[in-house]
Amino acid sequence: ASFEAENHAGVSCVMVSMDDMQFEEAARVGQIITIRAKVNRAFRTSMEVGIKVTVQDVLTNVEKIVSVAYATYVAKPLGARKAELEPVKLLSAEDHLEHSLAVERGRIRLGYFQVFQNLMQESSKQDAFEEEGAVSTEFTHVQSIELVLPPHANHHGNTFGGQIMAWMETVASISASRLCRAHPVLKSVNMFKFWGPSFVGDRLVFNAIVNNTSHSSVEVGVRVEAYNCEEWTKDQPRNINSAFLIFSAVNDKGEPIPLPRVRP
Repeated sequence: ASFEAENHAGVSCVMVSMDDMQFEEAARVGQIITIRAKVNRAFRTSMEVGIKVTVQDVLTNVEKIVSVAYATYVAKPLGARKAELEPVKLLSAEDHLEHSLAVERGRIRLGYFQVFQNLMQESSKQDAFEEEGAVSTEFTHVQSIELVLPPHANHHGNTFGGQIMAWMETVASISASRLCRAHPVLKSVNMFKFWGPSFVGDRLVFNAIVNNTSHSSVEVGVRVEAYNCEEWTKDQPRNINSAFLIFSAVNDKGEPIPLPRVRP
């Protein structure tokens, strides 16, 4: 996705967010993964990149869709001025369709955060919660600390967004497993947003906790904070990322495992 964004822009680009991403299939060892990316639409300084991931079994030759996602990239400024992006050349009917839909997805993104903030304010009242057998969310709290090393950085020297997502999935999976006492399966990543960059040498602190459960799925919230050496000694974190990860819990036969309610 980064290659496609920078190929279109002609300048360095950074990912600022990823739309809600659903996982339809699991990719397993020995299978072939194909990743296709293209710029759907370029706005003034940002662009939407569509990403399609498929998996192919080498024995049956059957190809299935793992995930379709949309990432937003921003062109880095050229000195004191912003980089102006050229329109995307539309060559096929699919290109025209995605180009039109990108505008609607852009409107959704702009309103998404405000809707979420309003929901948070409306839900700020702490009602009494009593349910027999409910598990305290504090039991599911997991914290992990990672040191950003050169292999974790992208070609700009920033921490690679995919590496941050992988670390987030690990800590969220541990949090979910404490509740379901099984190996949870990641089904979706929601509201994956970068609030700022981190760099080689930074300490990244990941905090995960179960927010709520349904019959057989669990939502885990993850917050990522970054510290350089000075900020670490002064306890001055930078909130760089957050997301909500949805897991399902199944037994060895693939049957859903009923989950307990959680007590905030």
